[in-house]
Amino acid sequence: MFEKVLAAAGRLEGVAHRTPVFTSRLLDEQSGNAIYLKCENFQRMGAFKFRGAFNAVSALSPEDRQRGIVTYSSGNHAQAIALTGKLLGVPTTVVMPSDAPAVKFAATQAYGAAIVSYDRARQSREAVAQTLMDRHGYTLIPPYDHEEVVAGQGTAARELIEETGPLDYVFAPCGGGGLLSGTAVSAKHMLPEGRVIGVEPELADDATRSFKTGQLHTVQNPATIADGLRTPALGQVTFPLVRQYVDDMVTVSEEEILATLYFLWTRLKMVVEPSGAVGLAPLFHRKLPIAGKRIGVIISGGNVDVRMAGELFAALGG
Repeated sequence: MFEKVLAAAGRLEGVAHRTPVFTSRLLDEQSGNAIYLKCENFQRMGAFKFRGAFNAVSALSPEDRQRGIVTYSSGNHAQAIALTGKLLGVPTTVVMPSDAPAVKFAATQAYGAAIVSYDRARQSREAVAQTLMDRHGYTLIPPYDHEEVVAGQGTAARELIEETGPLDYVFAPCGGGGLLSGTAVSAKHMLPEGRVIGVEPELADDATRSFKTGQLHTVQNPATIADGLRTPALGQVTFPLVRQYVDDMVTVSEEEILATLYFLWTRLKMVVEPSGAVGLAPLFHRKLPIAGKRIGVIISGGNVDVRMAGELFAALGG
């Protein structure tokens, strides 16, 4: 699978941003470790999702590209596919829930994708996409359950490790497992002794339960502020990869996510979305018996409604 990551890196060269790695002495003191943040909030369209989307569409045949592509997403993958379609001249349709964050809906539309809305309480996004595929012959590029998508996401960890050198741990947030799977594939190839830790919100802990039991668990529309991690379950591609390459999974509370997000905004001056803060949260709050280690963390994205963020921060009080 790492060979696919290398191929993805070649396709993304000169197209995707090689995002910066940030450090902070204050963060190191708070966590008790040397932390290296891979800032995918500075990626094109504001999240790591561009890597997987561009790689997967680039790998399609000319015939498939001409017929067009379809995906379903609550936001970041939607934007990534829309931008990819614009860059490669591929007709793009995105199935989005009617309650998707307004900032993500607007950005997807601005990139030129055709948007089909659905009611997530009454309709299946997969069924809506399948109807469009049957009608138009589109190729589906799902948000995470696709080898080329996973390979593209794995390029972020590859760049991180190339820049930092040896790391003891790599932490990544987990929704459907595309980023975590790709991160783990790259990390285990480049850091054989390193450990990969996946992080989820407590309210959306399906992957953690799946990882620990070996049985696929699901969760429906969890009420976490980390809207990018509300996927119902790991996929047929990502579940085996997570089980094979990830060393452990941990969860964090809504309060811990919000406090970490507030720190990133106010002390590191980084605009990060709640999902992007999840990977750092267990280290920031010293939830694990880890100290004095070199640790890479994937900050997954920065597509946040700043008005919503203000309301969340106001709830923190003094």
